[in-house]
Amino acid sequence: MGYDHVIIGSGINALVAAALLSAKGRVLVLEREDRFGGCMRSDQITLPGFSHDVMAATFVLFLTGPAHAALGADLARHGLEFCHSTLPTGVLRPDGSALVLATNRQANIAALNLAAPGDGDRHAADVGGIEADAPFLFALLGGRLWSWPTLRLLAGQAWRRGPRGLAAWMGQALAPARGWLQGYDSPDVQALYAPWVLHCGLTPESAYSAQMGKVIAFALEAAGAPVVKGGAGQAVEAFRRLIAERGGELRSGAEVDRITVEAGRATGVVLAGGEVIAAKNVLASVTPGQLYGQLLRDDAAPADRVAAKAFRHGRGNFQLHYALDGEPDWIGKGLEDVALIHLADGIDSVSKSANEAERGMLPETPTICVGQPHRLDPSRCPPGKAVLWLQIPDAPRVIKGDAAGEIAGGPDWTEALREAFADRIEAILARHIRNFAAIKLARRAYSPADLQAMNMNLSGGDPYGGACSIDQFFIWRPFAHSTNHGTSIRNLHHIGASAHPGPGLGGGSGYLAAKGLGA
Repeated sequence: MGYDHVIIGSGINALVAAALLSAKGRVLVLEREDRFGGCMRSDQITLPGFSHDVMAATFVLFLTGPAHAALGADLARHGLEFCHSTLPTGVLRPDGSALVLATNRQANIAALNLAAPGDGDRHAADVGGIEADAPFLFALLGGRLWSWPTLRLLAGQAWRRGPRGLAAWMGQALAPARGWLQGYDSPDVQALYAPWVLHCGLTPESAYSAQMGKVIAFALEAAGAPVVKGGAGQAVEAFRRLIAERGGELRSGAEVDRITVEAGRATGVVLAGGEVIAAKNVLASVTPGQLYGQLLRDDAAPADRVAAKAFRHGRGNFQLHYALDGEPDWIGKGLEDVALIHLADGIDSVSKSANEAERGMLPETPTICVGQPHRLDPSRCPPGKAVLWLQIPDAPRVIKGDAAGEIAGGPDWTEALREAFADRIEAILARHIRNFAAIKLARRAYSPADLQAMNMNLSGGDPYGGACSIDQFFIWRPFAHSTNHGTSIRNLHHIGASAHPGPGLGGGSGYLAAKGLGA
């Protein structure tokens, strides 16, 4: 007997879809690795007793999205618990100046006005504008774009704003972050916001990066930067229990070799060992290259083959984790309880780092995001100890050289190259923490190649499922001819970071696809 839905992959989108669909039919999740969760993974990778989120860590997109609204109460019954800080993010510049964003708008207005008169008021206007436009904006960012509700929403906006007003709003939404950030007088405020566009797969010069920066500022202020108690792996376990409770099945070590197609309709999958599994619907949480180059290698439409080959992946990601013998003594004030701290000097430093990585160079001074998960969740390490989670969003997929002219090697990431680049990052980190040498116990680094080896969806270490430039986003994700999550093969649905609404721990594409299937 076959299944109603077979889901390839077990990342956040696959698990959301499985949890929703298993309440209405027979569901099977197939994962090629020996564990479920995709980028949600927790391990003791440095020393015993120190738990690290190896890849993804912050769940603000999930906590504020429709998937959590639908599943949150049930997931909580199965052990999902979030830990919060009232100080979600901050920046620490090389000169020791620091600025922190809180989950309190009035406090933020006061702090930013202190940094430069008027900057707090500008912040209030920026996040207030996002708040006022939230129903419209978040429908575009997270809804089914090719649908009657979205058409009615656009028609309503055209009626309210007027056609010219709507066109003007769209034009403003395409502005790059550099222009937006230069409207702030304080270099500290510019440095606070500039690195966040990198977490959208963009740069300060990218189209619509200003709008995404404002959205992030609004989301951080409204919901913080929550982590899962016990590590991201606990979210996976809660999903696994909920899916099993609803009658769904999950199989690890089950690599799908191809999707079976008959008369233009998906009928199931064939595993690498030859097992055939029938299904009414197949949901594939994979990249376009995997879907059309491997899983549909005999059945992909010509237009899809061409588009998949042209699909571009973005910069790689580099991860660095530390076990510490005590709390870091930051050179900047007020950073002790901040969830995510960026080490960056401003717009130009962020732009320079991203540009070097995009040109295949190891950045001379990479933009560094430092997480302090133990400050939100003390269970991550023994009492009196600490853990740091470092994400460097600017790592070249293929190494053409070193912007500083100090590290030799390439084009492939080797262990020696990984550790040399980790040494550079550590030297920058140590300049920002007074007692770093005294408290460092152990570190573990992951290059873009290491990340791809753990999760094949991270092509070249790209954590965003493909470049997020405007031509590969919104109605054009993954292809210009894409329509929601359907494909040219009937009953085959494409989900994951490569599909709308894109990357992040929101589960958006899994939610939308499942709702489209009647969940």
